[in-house]
Order: sequence, then structure tokens, then C-alpha cells
Amino acid sequence: MLKGIDYRLNADVLYVLRAMGHGDTIVIADTNFPSDSVAQQTMHADLLRMENLTAAEAVNAVLSVMPLDTFVEDFACRMEIVGNPTEVPPVQSEVQTEIDAAEGQPRPMLSIERFAFYDAAKDAYAVIQTGERRFYGCFILRKGVIGPEA
Repeated sequence: MLKGIDYRLNADVLYVLRAMGHGDTIVIADTNFPSDSVAQQTMHADLLRMENLTAAEAVNAVLSVMPLDTFVEDFACRMEIVGNPTEVPPVQSEVQTEIDAAEGQPRPMLSIERFAFYDAAKDAYAVIQTGERRFYGCFILRKGVIGPEA
């Protein structure tokens, strides 16, 4: 079930977001991430593109239709900066702001070491490559559920 349609979501991205189930993950990647080779190893196996958007804009659009998982700590993850895993660069702060807005409260992302992130990305349902050119603009989001009507 989708919550609404954001004009920035193309048909391929909407199809994948709708096809994903509770607990499935999707990668939102910057332009430097090995998106095509990683995407080939995912369930969907084809790279999705939102090339005209920053990471935060893409996350905002995705979260307009996809709920985040509320049952797990790894509902959203960011790639750690090599040699400085606790630093949160502006691109990651912007995405955190979008997550907090979608959740209606602060919910900090977990951080994942760079090569562990690549491994986790291969287990995702799909990969979306954005137009984000800033380094470390890579994220993994876990799909939650939409409850029944009250």
C-alpha cells in the first residue's frame, strides 16, 4: 500500500516500493557508489535512478509513500566515514532531518562501516542511484507497515 504519489517518484521506483514487503531494504546511493554492480546482486537486479535529486530529496520522496520499520533498530542506516565513523557530514544530517520529519520524532540512523555497508546493500531489495555528488550520501532504509483503517 502506498500513502500518496510524489511527482519525483518515477514508475520504476514506485513499482519497487510497492513490491517490497515489511522488512525489505532499499539503498539510496550517491553518484560514487558502485550502484550498478551492487544492484545486479539485489532481489530486483536492475538499477533504479533518481538522478536529478540529492540524497535528502530522494529520501523525502521515498518516505512520502514508504513507512519505515518501527520494530527494529536498523530501520535506517548511513555509511560511516572511513577513519572517522562518528562524524556526520551535512549530506547525512540532511537525510536525518527527512527521517525525523517522516517519523514525527527524532530517530537516529545507525552507522555501518563502508565495506559492511556494501555487503548489506547486496542483500537489499533494490538500489536507487541519486544525483548526490557529496561523499557518503549512501543510506539503507527498511520498509515498515501501514496499519488498517481505524
